[in-house]
Amino acid sequence: MNYWFEVAIISTLTSIGNIVMGHFEEGASKWKRVIKIFIFMGLSILISATAGRVWFFVFLGTMLSIVLGIHLWWLPKHGVNGWTAEPKEKYYELRGWKRQ
Repeated sequence: MNYWFEVAIISTLTSIGNIVMGHFEEGASKWKRVIKIFIFMGLSILISATAGRVWFFVFLGTMLSIVLGIHLWWLPKHGVNGWTAEPKEKYYELRGWKRQ
């Protein structure tokens, strides 16, 4: 089976996510960000190959729900804006990063 459709969807979502929400990862190392993309891509293709394309979309929906939960509920609960990651000091503290 050809998995280019899944790769295209993951690549598009990753690109849009990095453009729109990249400021949430500014303190993460570059290699961790790259590894995360490959793990997400590999897991998505594995799910599609073993369980089918429907479960691939279920996986994407689940991941979207988790991201929305973090940005719309968990971050504001801890005093951080889920869209701007402000105040930066509080966000960095939650992530365990040192302010530069």
